[in-house]
Amino acid sequence: MRKWNALPENTFLKGFFLCFSLSFLAAAFCMPDRGQMLSGLLKILGAPTKASTNFFSIGGYAATFLNMALVGLVCTAVYCIPGKKANDAAVLVTILTTGFGSWGIHILNMWPTMFGVVLFCLVRKVPIGDHSNAMLFSTGVAPFISELLVRYPNAEVVGFSPMGVVLAIAVGAFVGFFLPAGLENSPRVHKGFALYSAALPVGMTAFLLQGVLYKAMGVPVPEAISDLSVASPVIVNTFCIILFSACVIVALAMGCRPRDYWKLLTDPDQVVDFAATYDNAAMLMNVGMYGLFILAYYNLIGAEMNGVTFGVVFCMLATCNSGSHPGNIWPIMLGYASASWLFRLLSPLTGGTFTQYLSAQSIIVGLCYANGLSPIADKYGWFYGMVAAMAHFCMVTTVPVLHGGMCLYNGGFTAALVCLLMVPSLERHFRTKLERRAARAGRT
Repeated sequence: MRKWNALPENTFLKGFFLCFSLSFLAAAFCMPDRGQMLSGLLKILGAPTKASTNFFSIGGYAATFLNMALVGLVCTAVYCIPGKKANDAAVLVTILTTGFGSWGIHILNMWPTMFGVVLFCLVRKVPIGDHSNAMLFSTGVAPFISELLVRYPNAEVVGFSPMGVVLAIAVGAFVGFFLPAGLENSPRVHKGFALYSAALPVGMTAFLLQGVLYKAMGVPVPEAISDLSVASPVIVNTFCIILFSACVIVALAMGCRPRDYWKLLTDPDQVVDFAATYDNAAMLMNVGMYGLFILAYYNLIGAEMNGVTFGVVFCMLATCNSGSHPGNIWPIMLGYASASWLFRLLSPLTGGTFTQYLSAQSIIVGLCYANGLSPIADKYGWFYGMVAAMAHFCMVTTVPVLHGGMCLYNGGFTAALVCLLMVPSLERHFRTKLERRAARAGRT
């Protein structure tokens, strides 16, 4: 296995994507409801997927795992397009999109926007492989595609129709065609402090779509239809523990030593590609350790282990190769816990009714994307990361009003907004960790 550590990053990551996807496929055949796997998948394909939709409730456990496997395999295939190399961004979008396979993206609603990106490449005469990331990031508006396919403009599901298919393809083509430009510009807006960089243009696109398709048309935004109480801590914990422990074991077999991983955790620099900066084994170790860390947190706060929570474990894990690890995510978790405690204390003073407990589904999903603010903790210190997380906590449940709950990247979009508010002030008024360290050294 030590030879795997010497593989080029591109080759290793493609193999990782394949094994990651196949793990969900294997799990699907181990589920207690595996006999209803295909019928359950058809139910998922024919349902709206507005956030937060629990695929465990709609199609069952086996069907959800099967859908996640199929979505993951599509992501893997995208990075096999000639000329495209897998890197840290590929890890982010592959794990992220697969995670949404349990609560928003399925093997049907991901294609129209991907087609739009392909159309962009054909019109602009650029290699499709150069925009593989954009193809998968475009699926962040998949709930709009599902709505157009089976419900729009009705409040109830009416099923597939020729007009719905045409609308879905047209809207998907529009989104995919114009999204690459926004993705290219987004890092300049938040200056690299939001790891879910694609969430800004995807969120703005969803804002526009909600305005055009619903507000301007006078169509009420429909509600999500799944039952979030359908959950299984045994299934979620068993699968995650096996998968993440396997990553740790394989990383050790590849030659990752504890001090190698400790170097990753304590590196003072803001690293954005762990596999390239350290090695494949260290990156895989972070997948396992960070995954177990996330799972432990959600169990500690008593989160409902439904399809949404299961999915956000992987959505949060998505930044495992592009900047996040247990060493810089704990300030974000502390910020969320502090905000929940503070506003629970203050709410009665205003006569309000406090609902934003750490185990509330909206807060569980919010934290998943708040980890995208970990570069603030990396560069300025844990306290500033905590403050950024508290700001995210306050905003994340209000932002869905902008897109009607149709943007799966809601928390990432919120993180970008937090950066727009905080980063200019941080740069103007506060010193980075390195600057403070240099100042202390100068005094001694």
